[in-house]
Amino acid sequence: MALKLSLKPGERVAINGAVIINGDRRASFVIENKARVLRESDIMQLEDADTPAKRIYLPIMLMYLDASMRDEMQREYEDRLREFINVVTDANALKLCTDLAAHVANGNFYKALAGCRKLIEFEKLRLANVA
Repeated sequence: MALKLSLKPGERVAINGAVIINGDRRASFVIENKARVLRESDIMQLEDADTPAKRIYLPIMLMYLDASMRDEMQREYEDRLREFINVVTDANALKLCTDLAAHVANGNFYKALAGCRKLIEFEKLRLANVA
């Protein structure tokens, strides 16, 4: 199945690890074969991984974009997930962690990223309630 992407002016997209920056006009294109694609809004920089859930997201994203980093990032992801699970007691958050771990174990990194975004939202709400 083909994937149609529409990019805003100046928007970035990573395709199989290559970062592409759109020009000064809106553009659309179709990817006809299987590729690892992340929009700019889903790409996290190292300095932005400033919460426990974001520190889980980052190694999953790197495993998705760069297969050569999978062994190294797998260990990092497992350590960060274990730390998160050890301090969270919310049943819904723990279910998200379980689902996320299953996706990673099955190599479904894109689905794991989607699950981790939900975990980041949970964390954001929880931290907002603390403040």
